[in-house]
Amino acid sequence: MSESQDNRSDGSFPKPANIQPSPGKSNGESGHLVKENDTNYIPGPTTDNSTDGLNGDNSTSKLQLTGTDEALHHGENVASPVDDNLSQSGDDTETGEEDEDDDYDDDGEEDEDEDEDEDEDEDEDEDEGEDEDVEPSLKYERLGGNTSQLLEKDSACALAISDSAILLGTHNGIVHILDFNGVLQRSYRPHTATITDMSVDTTGDFVATASIDGQVVIHSSTTPESYVFNLKRPMRTVALEPGFGHRGSRAFVCGGLAGTLVLHEKGWLGHKETTLHSGGEGPVWASAWRTTLIAWACDTGVRLYDTSSSTRVAYLDRPANSPRADLFRCTLRWQDDVTLLIGWADYIKVARVRQRGEGATINSSAVTIEVLAVLQVDCMIAGLSPHADAGSFLVLAYITPDTFADADDAPPTTREAQRRREAHRPELRLISRAGEEHASDALSITGYHLYGCNDYSLVEGAGPLGTFWIVLSPQALVIARPRDVKDHIEWLVQRKRYEEALEVLEDMGPQGQVDASIIGQKYLQHLVDDGEYDKAAHMTPKVLGTNAVAWERWIFTFAGKSQLGSVAPFVPTRDPQLGHVVYEMILGHMLVNNQESLLRTIKSWPTSIYDIPAVIVAVKAALGDAAKKHILMDCLAELYIANHQPGKALPYLLRLRRPNVFDLIREHNLFTALRDDALLLVEFDQELEEKRRVQGDGEGTDFTKPAAPRTAIQLLVENTHAIPINRVVEQLQSNRFFLYLYLAALFEEDPQHASEYADVQVELFAEFAPEKLIDFLRASSYYNLEVAFRICDQRDLVPEQVFLLGRMGDNKRALNLIIERLADVNRAIDFAKEQNDDDLWEDLFKYSETRPAFIRGLLKNVSTEIDPIRLIRRIKNGLEIPGLKDALITILQDFNLQISLLEGCQTILLGDGASLQERLHLAQTGGYLGGAAAMCPVCDEPLFIPPPDTGTLVSQQHLVLLFLCHHAVHAGCVPGGDALPPRLGASLSLGTIGYYGGLGGDVTNAVSEKVTYTQEVKAQLASGCPICERSDSGAGFAINA
Repeated sequence: MSESQDNRSDGSFPKPANIQPSPGKSNGESGHLVKENDTNYIPGPTTDNSTDGLNGDNSTSKLQLTGTDEALHHGENVASPVDDNLSQSGDDTETGEEDEDDDYDDDGEEDEDEDEDEDEDEDEDEDEGEDEDVEPSLKYERLGGNTSQLLEKDSACALAISDSAILLGTHNGIVHILDFNGVLQRSYRPHTATITDMSVDTTGDFVATASIDGQVVIHSSTTPESYVFNLKRPMRTVALEPGFGHRGSRAFVCGGLAGTLVLHEKGWLGHKETTLHSGGEGPVWASAWRTTLIAWACDTGVRLYDTSSSTRVAYLDRPANSPRADLFRCTLRWQDDVTLLIGWADYIKVARVRQRGEGATINSSAVTIEVLAVLQVDCMIAGLSPHADAGSFLVLAYITPDTFADADDAPPTTREAQRRREAHRPELRLISRAGEEHASDALSITGYHLYGCNDYSLVEGAGPLGTFWIVLSPQALVIARPRDVKDHIEWLVQRKRYEEALEVLEDMGPQGQVDASIIGQKYLQHLVDDGEYDKAAHMTPKVLGTNAVAWERWIFTFAGKSQLGSVAPFVPTRDPQLGHVVYEMILGHMLVNNQESLLRTIKSWPTSIYDIPAVIVAVKAALGDAAKKHILMDCLAELYIANHQPGKALPYLLRLRRPNVFDLIREHNLFTALRDDALLLVEFDQELEEKRRVQGDGEGTDFTKPAAPRTAIQLLVENTHAIPINRVVEQLQSNRFFLYLYLAALFEEDPQHASEYADVQVELFAEFAPEKLIDFLRASSYYNLEVAFRICDQRDLVPEQVFLLGRMGDNKRALNLIIERLADVNRAIDFAKEQNDDDLWEDLFKYSETRPAFIRGLLKNVSTEIDPIRLIRRIKNGLEIPGLKDALITILQDFNLQISLLEGCQTILLGDGASLQERLHLAQTGGYLGGAAAMCPVCDEPLFIPPPDTGTLVSQQHLVLLFLCHHAVHAGCVPGGDALPPRLGASLSLGTIGYYGGLGGDVTNAVSEKVTYTQEVKAQLASGCPICERSDSGAGFAINA
């Protein structure tokens, strides 16, 4: 293969031709070349929009629970980065280009059949079959898009990643520019042979490629600017200056099999070449440029150059006894501006650049390098990259099929020894700086057994989804990303660790974009399959949430397992509300299996979510054969109340002795419903009273008597219009105490209501409250006296018999009972006073003649009814009466006191009478003051006719009568006044009365006539003053002044 092309001293070269892939052909086939001066780029096909690329799905879709295959490596449990279905199904092929330094030359023998490969893979998988629960640190996927089409007839050999694209170099010298989904944007062919290295400017605009055709091409993706350098020897590495697109120097370094590293810088007359490293140490295999520091690797080791001082900084030798450098190329990666990672064969070195001290010479660099760590691993390093974990490295490990001899050893002589050994799967390992391996993932690479260490590479990139790495192999690109929470959840789900997955989801909170219901329902199914029904039921609210359809499906699942009782406490009644059939099914299950739960559920569930009448019918049907009838009765009571039928619930509540029954009766006016349950109500109330007495302090409570159900009795009495008395009495016949309480309260409310049962009341009072019987006998008039007397006689109730005999008129017999049975003189005296019968007093006196105690009692109770003289005369001579002297003295003192009181009252009466008489006399003899404006209080007319305006006197006036009470009225206003004789003589003129202030005529004759006429008037009048008569009767007149 030719190593040189038309080289121009100024570094310029015609622009590389762009290649448009033909439909159905790979870019390795004969795509047509574009003319050299054609600067228009033709985009490649974009028909394959596979989602296996880095940005296969930019949307925030929910986690899809798709399983991933697992690859096992030598018994280790590692996560499989790529599904088996992503592997190529065709024969594994090697690259068509021969590298002059490649040790993997085909010796002409055919590869093993595909079936043998598959059998070996299966055997290997069986050996690696035991899985330890170690979660991978990275997740993997193949780069999709057009990648598989591009590598169908070609193979990848170099890779670079910019901020916006992936650049893929192939053995045919083609560069494919892909987006992060693997979709081809465009392609161009800068070389005619294998591309060995690629470098991307930090701006992402310029791409430098090195090839074994001896050329270095720098291509701009946005401008026509490009450079082609023919160095005439196969090139192995190229590195652009940081910020290449922004610097006018357009500097880069390149090296290869010539053993030199050349710095190219653009000047006035073209590119200036500066040799940083000359031959003698073998080819330059790799280079890396960061800030002002350039690192490169040759057979002997790694060197560092400082462009700021144009001096070499340091040299790091290659580890002793290392394999051949051409078989296991060196990897150089700058972790940051001062830290260089070196991976070569099975060694990793970490070197740090630091400033020199004050003793540095003028011509030396201001920096030096020190090795911080040297690690040896059990694999060959095909790629090396820093990891986000502090001090960790991501290593692309190549497991050698056998031990390769050093370069100085003699080559194998036999054909069998020269035969290619099958390689192992490459692994991506996470290794700490201390040498500890944190994770190891075997990669599913198609044809991995045919590849060598140099066929792989590891490149770090940054895209919209963060940092990622691409593992390059000849026929596939595998993307590795750090695992996020969703990946962790998916990994837990695959291993049926659902509870841990749900805990992670809960920690994520509502901002999480993972559908917890899918995971949760898988967990539920797992628990149900394992028979952990209670645990599954506890998880249902958390998992199913407000998904009504899912709730119903899972409830029917539990029903199919006969486990409705487990899920019933967690079934939602709102948000979401399920179908009424579901709720009724659960209630029916509880009715048969757990009636206590049925009662709790009926009390807690809203009544609107199921058909109450249907449930009532079912419960009533089960009541007859139920062992725990009280629970079902409680259920029926709750259901009837919920169904607005409290009347039907009342009998069950009474039988269940519910304390709220009285409030329920009053609230819903259920008095008519008590017509047939009065006895139950009273019995229930008595039980409540007994409990209150037991719970109270007991002070003042007579525990020998039964508790009185006053609340129930009062309720029955107050509602006789709804609860007929006769029905209550009929029900209470079985308990006479309740009947007594009811009739007594009824009599107290209205005696007429209990009149029909008066005789029964006498008997009940005599039995339960004999001390109150006498009051009842006195208050009631509806009982039969003979029946009442017989009852009292049977129970020997003497005071009651006395009262009844008195009412029947048999006073003597009553008095005899008092005297004979009670021997109570005071009661006998009171009885005699009540009857006010003189014969009764006589009988009492006769009985007392021989009984000193009665005589003394009579003497002490002397009053108007008892004449003491009459009593004293009956005392026989010689009868000794204890306390007689004191009794007589008391009698005399009482009489003296009475006499004194009578005398004092008489004196007061006489004095008051004289005073009133005097006042009356003065009032009657006093004068009357009247005038022209005086009005008659009867007719409201003037008493006298006033004089006219002419001043002449009016000779005829109305007759005016002046009574001693000083009321003056017209004679016509007094009954009989119209029949009075007329006034005669001048003596009765106005002057006589003095209305006008003067007297006319003979005074003596006038007075005489006046007196005579007054006598006639008094004799003719039918009554006195009409005003006073009306006032005495209460009618009265309004007297006007």
